[in-house]
Amino acid sequence: LPIQTVIDIGANTGQFASQISKIFPQAEMYCFEPLPDPFMVLERWALEQDGRVKAFNVALGETEGTVEMFFHTKHSSSSSLLISTAINKTYYPLTESQTPVPVKLTTLDNALSSVIRLLKPEVLVKLDVQGYEDRVLRGGSKILSMAAACILEVCIDNLYHDQANFGE
Repeated sequence: LPIQTVIDIGANTGQFASQISKIFPQAEMYCFEPLPDPFMVLERWALEQDGRVKAFNVALGETEGTVEMFFHTKHSSSSSLLISTAINKTYYPLTESQTPVPVKLTTLDNALSSVIRLLKPEVLVKLDVQGYEDRVLRGGSKILSMAAACILEVCIDNLYHDQANFGE
């Protein structure tokens, strides 16, 4: 697909965005990361991309407000708005050490409402939010209807309390 817009939800330090920007070097990117430390790394990288990458320091879901995110201090990319289960800690011992961090929460549709008409087709959405994907989907129907492709992480094992299952 001739992707011209990439929306990276759960961007962490920009690992996915950095790689996909090499595949689609002309694409505009919108990257979302709520945790302060990974966001600082993401924002530094975004500032080096000649204005084509916009970084947002916010979590996405189906509501607005402030929520606690469980920051996995030894493995930030597995941090979640949902509490880790015992299975998660058994499979991934680096998730054992975590601390709650307050983060802002909004919906995908609200976060991009001011630029929705500026999004260039084709749109690729990458969604990796550690079990919270269903809430992001419910809060992003307008933006998601524009997507030509979507990369979505689905947890098969019950790694987070109240995560959506595969069928959902």
